Amino acid sequence: MRLRKKWWAKPELEKDHKVIFTPKEYKGKWKGFFGNDHPIHLELGCGRGRFINQLARMNTNINYIALDAHNELLVHVLRKANESHLNNIKVIPIYIENIGDIFAQDEIEKIHINFCNPWPNKRHHKRRLTHPNFLRLYQNFLKNGSEIWFKTDDELLFADSLEYFEVAGFKELYRTYDLYQSDFHGNIMTEYEEKFCNQGIKIKFSRFRISTQLNVAR
Repeated sequence: MRLRKKWWAKPELEKDHKVIFTPKEYKGKWKGFFGNDHPIHLELGCGRGRFINQLARMNTNINYIALDAHNELLVHVLRKANESHLNNIKVIPIYIENIGDIFAQDEIEKIHINFCNPWPNKRHHKRRLTHPNFLRLYQNFLKNGSEIWFKTDDELLFADSLEYFEVAGFKELYRTYDLYQSDFHGNIMTEYEEKFCNQGIKIKFSRFRISTQLNVAR
């Protein structure tokens, strides 16, 4: 995704305490940073933030962290959170490959990956957020029994990701190739999802749980 540079985005983010530019300082201390003992959930590649802001409004007993590399997107996440006066959402500008540096073991209880870049060229597959290399990073900080929820419009990415999760030792809990014709309830539509649905593209969705054995092995 190519974004037009917005010079005002970073200065706006820097003025708000919800945005953390030095997340390494809080590794192992995130519950203290939120000021409570609530579970912490992540969205990796949060876009403009419709999804995570709606989750935060619906679940005030859960803390949410939105991660994305683009200040031009994160500023919209922040504005939505402030418009709704949400205190249970934080924003981190970061490349996801650095995520292992900012969370400690058992610190996170759920990850949402929505419509990540499919990187269709085979030589770029390792950049996919569902690739085993990334899944092993997530395993380092996910609590026992934690889940990853994954949505995409891309058929090849979905098929490959099902294999990735299996290879990495995750247990599949749910799978559908057409979310809006499935028995799954409680879905929250993202901005990309709305666009794809309007084009008649079927949304693929799956849930996975980290296994007890993996946590013990760590």
